[in-house]
Order: sequence, then C-alpha cells, then structure tokens
Amino acid sequence: MRRSIPLLLLCVVMAALAGCGNKGPLFMPPPKPTPATTTAPAAPAPASTAATPAAH
Repeated sequence: MRRSIPLLLLCVVMAALAGCGNKGPLFMPPPKPTPATTTAPAAPAPASTAATPAAH
C-alpha cells in the first residue's frame, strides 16, 4: 500500500504534464489593421444600378 500511493501520484503528475500546453508549432496571430483616419466622408454609391446589356 505504501508503494502504490507514490506510484499513483507519479502517474497522475505524468498524465497532467503530458496533456498540458498547445501542440504543434507556435505562431503569432496576424496584426489587426488599424483603421485609416480620413477627414472626407466616403463617396456615395451611384443612384442607378441598372445593368447594361452586353454587346454581341
């Protein structure tokens, strides 16, 4: 009984160490683009959105 408790603790510690952390290569996430500060508002979309027929 005295020998089984440290052996059980060793198995639990080894299992915990084997299962922790990320697997695979480490990577940095891509940087988030910073929003451009513009003083002029964006141009409005054209009012007419009718499609023109294609010429053959």
